Amino acid sequence: MAKASSLIIRAGHDALRKIRKDGFSFHDVEVMAGASGGPKWFVLTGLDKAIITHLLPTREEPLHLLGTSAGCWRFSCLAQADPLSAHARFEQGYLYQRYSKHATAEEITGKCRALVKAMLADNGAREIVANPRIKLNLITTQCHGLAAREQRHLQAAGLLMSAAGNALSRRHLGRFFTRVLFHHPDTRPPFWALNDLPTRRVPISAENIEDAIVASGSIPLVLSGVRDIHGAGPGVYRDGGVTDYHFDLPFNQGNGLVFYPHFYDRAIPGWFDKSLKWRKPSAHNYRNVVMVAPSPAFVSQLPYGKIPDRKDFVRMDDQQRIQYWQAVIHESQRLGDELLERLEKGDLEQHMQPIA
Repeated sequence: MAKASSLIIRAGHDALRKIRKDGFSFHDVEVMAGASGGPKWFVLTGLDKAIITHLLPTREEPLHLLGTSAGCWRFSCLAQADPLSAHARFEQGYLYQRYSKHATAEEITGKCRALVKAMLADNGAREIVANPRIKLNLITTQCHGLAAREQRHLQAAGLLMSAAGNALSRRHLGRFFTRVLFHHPDTRPPFWALNDLPTRRVPISAENIEDAIVASGSIPLVLSGVRDIHGAGPGVYRDGGVTDYHFDLPFNQGNGLVFYPHFYDRAIPGWFDKSLKWRKPSAHNYRNVVMVAPSPAFVSQLPYGKIPDRKDFVRMDDQQRIQYWQAVIHESQRLGDELLERLEKGDLEQHMQPIA
């Protein structure tokens, strides 16, 4: 009996046609996407390390990274001069987070900012901004009205109104939020022309990159918003996943491929769409995407038969949670090994399925 694959590989219609005709090369990838999802990212560490050690060093072409929340934090490592060391700092810092039993937003925010500072170390901010090849772009959400308030009951009321509007149409999010794309300063990325929601574009700099990274992961009602980011103007900035949880935007309006290591083999457009089973991304926006995700067989073999999530902080004590996450990190190496095996054999297209 054939061994069950650890990966599911899906591709949009244009990507599928191109790869079946010409094969897959990482040199054809112009954009790499990284989604929001909190601790879910631990299941991708093996893929990230394979990309860092085997795929990024072979590139001379620019690679445009686009991340929100945990995806942004992962990609902030990839854009530093020593991405493997940065990734290790992020992985270990995230793994060993500890909070008091009734942690406040201020406590969680302070520890998350400390994690970002450790990930960036002394020179990471300057290295990201100056990187001519691996170009970091990230999304935050500027909040308006009650969603910008820090008092929990007022913020919750604002989020409830936002969710109601979003249930009717994603375009209604524009009444409550502005998407802020922090982009690499020396270029316009392939996803520059975003017009589905109000969008402002701000170049990253050594002065704003830390605040932008923290803001991109500032989950509403969990972390405090980041105020008045340098270059972005006054306001309260929160998690980029509010508007772009797993993305439903034109990643690349050209012909280049979009590589998307994801913890699911499907995408949820925005944070408020998690309970809207009918809300799916546009097939056109995913036409040139290659999505790589852990298979159900792989996930079923993990402890508790699932990938990590934020509820682990309350379901488990620190020792149990850390041991579980360590096991997932260890097992995730199989995903990176299988991806590299497929690329070495040149048979990635034989394992591809259409994006559902």
